[in-house]
Amino acid sequence: MRDFDDFATAATQPLLRLGWLLTGDAEQAQDLAQQTLIRTYGAWHRVRHDDALSYARRVMVNLHTDWLRRRPWREQARAEVPDTGAHDGGHGAVEDRAALVAALQSLTRRERAAIVLRYYVDLSEQQTAQTLGVSVGTVKSVCSRALAKLRTSPALRGERPFVRTAQGEHA
Repeated sequence: MRDFDDFATAATQPLLRLGWLLTGDAEQAQDLAQQTLIRTYGAWHRVRHDDALSYARRVMVNLHTDWLRRRPWREQARAEVPDTGAHDGGHGAVEDRAALVAALQSLTRRERAAIVLRYYVDLSEQQTAQTLGVSVGTVKSVCSRALAKLRTSPALRGERPFVRTAQGEHA
């Protein structure tokens, strides 16, 4: 299964980042990424290898949803995001990441998943809809509501580093 080993090596960091944005917690992100790779390995014979990362992202979003449903308690907002080290992954200062995660935690699970996939992972509306298992119209409406919440989020202090303008540029 050398091809899966190569995939897992290449996909680990993107999955960890996606998991962190979904959960807001580094340890949960690691658990989520590990479970995603385990599930993807189990289905490797069915996975289109040229689109394996998309498959893994969908597995991760579904696992995250399942985890939230099974927990006796719901997610709790935290005043601070744990420091994950000095390396910022090329996505801005640690303070910007903390503000972004705090703002994302104020969204519902569905809104957070749609925003992360659409604007952070940079999937099209169609790809986001396929990953979430919903219609394109649902992706548009969920993203619209979520972006409206983020625009007024005190955590972002008026900054919208990942929100696109109508011309596709980052605002």
